[in-house]
Amino acid sequence: MSAAPFDEDAVLAEARAFDGLHQFGDEIFREPLRMLLASLAEAPLNALGARILHGSVVRSLTNRLRIEHWFSRHPEIGDERIEAPWVVVGMMRSGTTLLQRLLASDPRHATTLGWEALEPAPRLTSDPARPDPRIAAGEAREKQARAFTPQIFAIHPSHAHEAEEEIMFLADAFLSHVPEASCDVPAYRAWLDEQDFTPAYRHLRRTLQLLQWQKKRRGEPCQRWVLKTPAHLGYLDLLFETFPGAHVIHMHRDPLETIPSGASLNTALWRLHADRVDPAKVGRQWIERMAWTNRRALSVRAGLPDERRRFTDIRFRTAISDPLGQVQRVYEAGGVDLDDAARSAMHAWIARDAQEKLPQHRYAAGDFGLSEDGIRAAFAEYTDRFLSS
Repeated sequence: MSAAPFDEDAVLAEARAFDGLHQFGDEIFREPLRMLLASLAEAPLNALGARILHGSVVRSLTNRLRIEHWFSRHPEIGDERIEAPWVVVGMMRSGTTLLQRLLASDPRHATTLGWEALEPAPRLTSDPARPDPRIAAGEAREKQARAFTPQIFAIHPSHAHEAEEEIMFLADAFLSHVPEASCDVPAYRAWLDEQDFTPAYRHLRRTLQLLQWQKKRRGEPCQRWVLKTPAHLGYLDLLFETFPGAHVIHMHRDPLETIPSGASLNTALWRLHADRVDPAKVGRQWIERMAWTNRRALSVRAGLPDERRRFTDIRFRTAISDPLGQVQRVYEAGGVDLDDAARSAMHAWIARDAQEKLPQHRYAAGDFGLSEDGIRAAFAEYTDRFLSS
């Protein structure tokens, strides 16, 4: 790492030196990168935090270089079609992971696995006939997360061989809300609010094309993709533009439960990167972001003439008490048969998930300067529509 960890020329040079690649393709990412680096340089990070976040930026740039390399080497990747994916959305901590992993357990479905999420492009010397070294790297990351950040792992268990959200592919475009969840970057956070995320969603689609091409070469079925990222909630219009046939599974849970839980996760992430963290500041930023996100989602949904066809709404408590019943609703909406093989795989996933013993996640709204009245006021329109009856 250079003496100036967030110097633009330095991080670009480091990424290019990693594999000896130099072509990024479309460089529309440069302005978002520049804005992020400027905010990270001003953030109150400790030495470890600066090292981790520097590494994240370099990793994103390395991913972009590799993706461009593979598209140049195999132009047919650009012909891959991501047909009518099922996309799970909802506020963080609303059961999105449960639904995604249940749907992804259907053997017919494709999803981003944990070992693919941070390294979606094959390494340059990859040989399809040999074990992929990214798998061992993903398993090592899971082991390290369990050992060194057990609180974060308990809140969102990230398994090497489980379905994972594609938020990091948006982060690789440097247009995402990952940085503000990780540390205090107010300038970048405010700048994002006014940006067009179209380049990020184009990069997401391009990354999925590359992943699908790889899966097919490994003989894996790709009848339908199951996607999931809570952040899609704020960009439903772009989601449908990028994937016109998408069907969205919108998860709903009382904001009195989701908001403090999300603030707890973000506080843990901030503390990983900084010595002095004000939980009330984290809470304030989080409720503002989620209220902003929900307003955008409600607005898009209200403007869709075919909203009923495009969405399946599921409440968290119902998903917990009757997971297969709610999955059946998704399949019916998609006109797909929930066959015996899919049911068996889902029952097996539920059994495996029940065996996972993780530390209990404890939190309260007051820990983050939040109040029940404040949360209720911020999400009154949302709760009236989706949680009132």
